[in-house]
Amino acid sequence: MGIIVNSNTRVLIQGITGKQGSFHTKFMLEYGTQILAGVTPGKKGEKVHGVPVFNTVHEAVEAFPEINSSLMFVPAPYVADAVYEAIDSGIKLIVIISERVPIHDSIQFINYAKQKNCLVIGPNCPGIITPPSTKLGIMPNHLFKAGNIGLVSRSGTLTYEIAYKLLKNSLGISTAVGIGGDPIIGTDFIEIYDYFLKDKSTSAVVLVGEIGGDMEERFSDFYNSLKNKKPVVAFVAGRSAPEGKRMGHAGAIISMGMGSAKSKVEKFKEVGIPVADRPDEIPILLKSLLNK
Repeated sequence: MGIIVNSNTRVLIQGITGKQGSFHTKFMLEYGTQILAGVTPGKKGEKVHGVPVFNTVHEAVEAFPEINSSLMFVPAPYVADAVYEAIDSGIKLIVIISERVPIHDSIQFINYAKQKNCLVIGPNCPGIITPPSTKLGIMPNHLFKAGNIGLVSRSGTLTYEIAYKLLKNSLGISTAVGIGGDPIIGTDFIEIYDYFLKDKSTSAVVLVGEIGGDMEERFSDFYNSLKNKKPVVAFVAGRSAPEGKRMGHAGAIISMGMGSAKSKVEKFKEVGIPVADRPDEIPILLKSLLNK
């Protein structure tokens, strides 16, 4: 069954008529995602790969009241307005692909979402996928096959690479969640792992961290506090990054000894989480844990 999204997910695409929105809508439909409507102001009446377009989220939800999720390909300066519009229209899951969203905007709309019991994934993320038929995001369809491994990652490209490594080793995915690489994001490792703990189809979890911040360290403390756990294998990207240098994601910055790959790896190992040195070691560590 997986977590958060499944065959009952009914999707709205905000920014559907743009280049990226249109492109990825096609591949999500081919994967089996139930996309009911799209929104682009001023484009009402158009269709994108057969999906009807509306001017506002309210119009779309009024026409399709079963919509329960929104995927955003909205330009960064307008993401906040799009999020508020979706939340105020009753949507309870928002996945934000958009990059370079202003941090102050993210702080405000994520706080508002929590008040309204709306789950936000992202910004600056690849999305979420529950094989075999539900994808809200930009992941390559052919890499994600159904199985019992949960995957949660700060890195989009590593999400794809690790999915490929699992596939080549006859391991499938229950759900993969790209939580995003910005300093402020809607969901973190702890929240997603908690979902996986409650999911009967997930037997183990792969956690892909990276330099910057303390999200991995906080997860390790949370994991260590649990009595009932599911096995976790970790990987930390950015081990060669120099201190004070931002690498890739806005959240991937090491400063004054905080957020280094070394500190994250040590913390994982301290609480008994095996850490892969390379992505191709992940399937080996998983099989070892699952066969215990």
